[in-house]
Amino acid sequence: MSKLMIALFVAAGLSVAGCATQRNAPVASAKPMAPVVVAPITKDAYDVALKNADAQGKVDKDACASRIANAKDICLAEANGKEKVAKADAEAAYRNTPKAREDMRDTRAEATYSVAKEKCDDLSGNTKDVCVKEADAALVKAKADAKVDRVAADARQDSATKQADANKEANTVKRDADYKVAIEKCDAFAGSAKDSCVSNAKAQYGKS
Repeated sequence: MSKLMIALFVAAGLSVAGCATQRNAPVASAKPMAPVVVAPITKDAYDVALKNADAQGKVDKDACASRIANAKDICLAEANGKEKVAKADAEAAYRNTPKAREDMRDTRAEATYSVAKEKCDDLSGNTKDVCVKEADAALVKAKADAKVDRVAADARQDSATKQADANKEANTVKRDADYKVAIEKCDAFAGSAKDSCVSNAKAQYGKS
């Protein structure tokens, strides 16, 4: 389980853009965080993940104290985003539903967006305006993709359920048909032999 926790936080840490992006170009043009797939975890592992996220979040925010001006704002945005992403990843792993995974991806997109917007503040004029619009567009597209994937997952899940129900119904119908054949064959016997044949057929096909 420790390896899983490490994987969750490594994924969360890599999700938020670093401070080293150049200031002389629109920062929001950077690619949004790629969606991650998290393996299901237990309630205990989920609780530990949340506590670790809180603890790491405090450490990351405290590390921003020495920075000034917009560099501090960017640092705090990164720290807050990392914490939220770690918690969302844990939530998605614990809930293990299409909606939870959509929420996780939305959180990751919003974390990227917050950092990108802060970095846009280092720019000015039209360059800054473009930077902000790119950040807005990246957020909208990331959320749209997350929704599409969630709807597709819901559809697959619904389809699988319907298919399972259909298979169950088909199997019942076929067993009933076979049972009728078996009972019909018993008519070739009489007395105790017939009774035994009927009993065997009922036992074989689950009839009372």
